[in-house]
Amino acid sequence: MGFARLPDSRRYRLTNATVPISLVEGVELRPDRDGLALADLTIDGATLVAIRPAGSPDPDGLPALDLDRGMVWPAFIEAHTHLDKGHIWPRAPNPDGSFDGALSTVRADKAAHWSAEDVRARMEFSLRCAFAHGTRMIRTHIDSDPQQYRISWPVFAALRAEWAGRIELQGAALVAIDWLLDDANYNDLSRTLRAHGGMLGAVTYPVAGLEAGIERMFRHAVEHGLDLDFHADETADPAVRTLALIAEAAIRHRFRGRVLVGHCCSLARQPEEVIDRTLDRVAEAGLAVVSLPMCNMYLQDRRAEATPRWRGVTLLHEMKARGIPVMVSSDNTRDPFYAYGDLDALEVYTQATRILHLDHPVGDWPRAIAATPAEVLGRPELGRLAAGGGADLVLLRARSWTELLSRPQADRIVVRNGRAIDTTLPDYRELDALLAPEGGKA
Repeated sequence: MGFARLPDSRRYRLTNATVPISLVEGVELRPDRDGLALADLTIDGATLVAIRPAGSPDPDGLPALDLDRGMVWPAFIEAHTHLDKGHIWPRAPNPDGSFDGALSTVRADKAAHWSAEDVRARMEFSLRCAFAHGTRMIRTHIDSDPQQYRISWPVFAALRAEWAGRIELQGAALVAIDWLLDDANYNDLSRTLRAHGGMLGAVTYPVAGLEAGIERMFRHAVEHGLDLDFHADETADPAVRTLALIAEAAIRHRFRGRVLVGHCCSLARQPEEVIDRTLDRVAEAGLAVVSLPMCNMYLQDRRAEATPRWRGVTLLHEMKARGIPVMVSSDNTRDPFYAYGDLDALEVYTQATRILHLDHPVGDWPRAIAATPAEVLGRPELGRLAAGGGADLVLLRARSWTELLSRPQADRIVVRNGRAIDTTLPDYRELDALLAPEGGKA
């Protein structure tokens, strides 16, 4: 049996709800050994006005929906995505599943197809998926090479305005780190980012200009009061140690902005003494780290006719033990870097739990797709359940972690501003005409 409907009233209660205690603020609840507690939630329009222990009296006699111990989560937050690449797989499949295959395939597809109309249609499709799954905020990287950024950034800015109130969008430029050393490139991109409210980001390949490029990014961020976002160490090569360079630059500049670093895969392949030294510096610098477990399991250690020997993810447990903010996110969706995915943050959390062992105990790992990315992205009021906060919720039939993580929770109710939304996902057929390979069908 599925959910009953939410009450039609502006003011109503969700009773007998199971909530992850790590996502609840401002009320004392009695959690079980798995960090779950029973609660009653009162909604008034767009506001979650009260959270009380389950069974608390209701003097106002409000209409109520008994959730029968089903879970309530705050709306999800995605800290690292690539909306501009999404859904190109039907016309641009990765020939061998490798990282190099992804790079070359995306470059060719971008040159051939990434008009404003093409980028907009695919980004819009991705946003509709994320919204239906229950996501409230997304940071997306935007490919910002000279041929593309004048096309994609205006599209991003337009979609950010159109989706305001549904999904809050942040954008970070994605360029090769050494590309920023060219003054003409750097100045033109900086003007574009200022015009469209983007932030500076880069892919830190191990190239000759790596340290100079990192230095320039920090100087730019200090000068303009910006946050920074890096792709770093997305490789199995233990000699690649960019995360430490970023941490040292942040310490050297006494950087007060937020720095988010994605991937950091090679850290898991390095000697313990190098790991300890690097993580100590990362903690001192105040960096945050986002792991992309689905995408990196897909790409890392892929060899022809061989079984992968490692999982491709970074050391989230060790980071978290040092107080480093850590999170997980979708990364790519149905493109050459990851052939699958649907921008469902709950799927990310489910797979991350299995891949990274975020269980036994679960503890406060639910924060990794909610409260922690909200804080790192500068919206600490999101991603949590708190009286006086927004009534942006995800209601699930699952009553426990094993129920939650065993099924895709396709019958979830997504509540935005206190009302249930239509969670019908867009049909892939909507993209057929756009994505059909030359001379064929999608």
